[in-house]
Amino acid sequence: MTRLEELLLSRSVRHGDFLLASGQRSSYYIDCRLTTMSAEGMVLIGRAGVRAIREAGWRATAVGGLTLGADPVAYAIAAASFADGPAMDAFTVRKEPKQHGTQRLIEGNFAPGAAVVVVEDVITSGGSALKAIEAVTAEGGSVAGVLAVVDREQGGRERLKAAGFPVRTLTTASALGLQS
Repeated sequence: MTRLEELLLSRSVRHGDFLLASGQRSSYYIDCRLTTMSAEGMVLIGRAGVRAIREAGWRATAVGGLTLGADPVAYAIAAASFADGPAMDAFTVRKEPKQHGTQRLIEGNFAPGAAVVVVEDVITSGGSALKAIEAVTAEGGSVAGVLAVVDREQGGRERLKAAGFPVRTLTTASALGLQS
């Protein structure tokens, strides 16, 4: 078991009866933010995320996804990429366009024509990643791939692949010893 998996189990996994964002019920919940927003988690996720993106051969200038779960993952990867370039900047996809100022749906370091990696904390159905992909492509970007910290192995990876997007994950529910 990797140190990241140990951290996820100790900080983020809860057992009980939970309704997930996907609408599915589960006997466990992974509040990944308790790991992704921890100092150690950021370092581990940043390094592992950069390694996974480079091993996949994805060429991207930025990483980001749907707020809030994707934000610390994107920031950790962006920071880690700077140490061993090429650097990737970070962006955030809002759930709705801002109603004032620039009225943007995508904030941060994203520009039309950019190739990006969409990141996610936990993939269940793939819906959050697909929403982020839709925003990126609607604003003229392209998606090199999708990277998640945890794959719950409940169909999201397959749904994203069927939509034409390669997927990498840092760990899975099985690797964490979790079963629905």
